[in-house]
Amino acid sequence: MDNLIQQFQSRLISLNFTFKRYLCKQINWNNRLIAIIGARGVGKTTLLLQHIKENHKDLNEVLYVSLDNLYFGKNTLSDFADEFVKLGGKYLYIDEVHKYPNWSVEIKNIYDNYPELFIVITGSSALDIHKGKGDLSRRIVIYRMNGLSFREFIKLKYGIDFKVYTLKDITENAIEIAQHINAEIKPIKLFKEYLKTGYYPFFTEGNDHYYERLEQAVNEIIETDLPAMEPIDFSAVYNIKKLLMVIAELVPFKPNVSKLSVKIGINRDTLLKYLYWLQRADLLLLLTSDTYGISKMNKPEKVYLNNSNLIYALSGDSANIGTVRETFFFNQLNVKHKITYPGKADFLVDNKFIFEIGGKNKTQKQIIGLKNAFIVADNIEYAYKNTIPVWMFGFLY
Repeated sequence: MDNLIQQFQSRLISLNFTFKRYLCKQINWNNRLIAIIGARGVGKTTLLLQHIKENHKDLNEVLYVSLDNLYFGKNTLSDFADEFVKLGGKYLYIDEVHKYPNWSVEIKNIYDNYPELFIVITGSSALDIHKGKGDLSRRIVIYRMNGLSFREFIKLKYGIDFKVYTLKDITENAIEIAQHINAEIKPIKLFKEYLKTGYYPFFTEGNDHYYERLEQAVNEIIETDLPAMEPIDFSAVYNIKKLLMVIAELVPFKPNVSKLSVKIGINRDTLLKYLYWLQRADLLLLLTSDTYGISKMNKPEKVYLNNSNLIYALSGDSANIGTVRETFFFNQLNVKHKITYPGKADFLVDNKFIFEIGGKNKTQKQIIGLKNAFIVADNIEYAYKNTIPVWMFGFLY
């Protein structure tokens, strides 16, 4: 345990405090058992360490550990927690929980056996807390962490801090909000940067190898994270990768499940299961025509990659700008709102607002006569009437 303590305190010393993710203010840290799930690279570890450094003055009471540490190859999590509590530990932060076999049972037992202990765990976005063998559903509070919003990207890279706007703000006061933001920045220039390399905070380490790191993260999600949570063998891993690359060439597309199944070499049910897994892992966005979603094993109306950075990483120069716009809108709205397919336009949000996405010359043709309908246009700086710049939807969190 001494080595784990040394590693933890060393990481605190080198911690960057200049930027905090949006989720930090939303978490109720007073809960005894918290789970933070999210894709690789979105900043879960940094969030934990920042919270520890800012809120725990007595480092004898707190410890951060990652379950991919070799220590846990020889020692159980339960024994570790027991020793930690006996040494006066009160706050235990556990990273990469999905990499530990039978994690849910041991976390449940630790929670029940040490009522004075506060526990925060993090795991892959593909982690299904409720499927764990331990019954954590009545004990745990779950938070999902997404990649950077456009607003957060501006703050992290340029140090300019804008407020968060609600969807109601944007649909009702787009003209005033756009004027305020344009007085501070050139949004179109920064937006183009964000679309290519702004979704994952590790862009701060340089753009030269950004896509390589992103491709590596995708491979680790499919090769390591998913097999740690689902019964996946080498053949399944290969087929999931093949499916993702086929989708990357076609997005957004209305999937013909039968043809796609034949192309990948799997049956219909397996294909839908893989799509659902990739959505849970924050690699895909699945647009359905109802509120039940793909979890009910119904065919999605459209399939998108999760974010615009993934499009450029997997598609390169062949990335279609129309696809990029729609993906950005879907990705940013999906954090706080329910997105479905309305049929006549691109997106229906919260079963109330209709949005049609396009370039700066996009016409009103597809939304004429529709209530609460808006054009979301690219390459414009200011809003007018019911036309809103697409970049404005990057200020929702």
